[in-house]
Amino acid sequence: MKLTLEGLKETSSWEKAGVELPKYDPAVVAENTKKCPTWVHFGIGNIFRMFIGGLADSLLNQGITDKGITCVETFDFDVVDKIYKPYDNLVLGVTLKADGSTEKKVIGSLTEAIKAQSQVAEDW
Repeated sequence: MKLTLEGLKETSSWEKAGVELPKYDPAVVAENTKKCPTWVHFGIGNIFRMFIGGLADSLLNQGITDKGITCVETFDFDVVDKIYKPYDNLVLGVTLKADGSTEKKVIGSLTEAIKAQSQVAEDW
């Protein structure tokens, strides 16, 4: 069980672990977003991934949109290389509830992570 687009195909492992998967295909959403970006967010740290990314995930799960978020990092470029790219821009969101229980879900709404750095030609 790996947090990658390929790893999401092992649905029974995720279900057994109690992790909710996206009701949409993150690869298709990424393709739609790349063709016609509609939401770009600057600053892609922890709070963004869970809360803003979670909002976009809800919109995708409800069928309200078919596009995700283009994520742009302006400061800590290691975030792109170490947190986004190795996991195909997927996020494992865990919410601790008031009763002590947890809700776990994969967020697939963050479709591309790029560095706002002109020296990185592939991101321009």
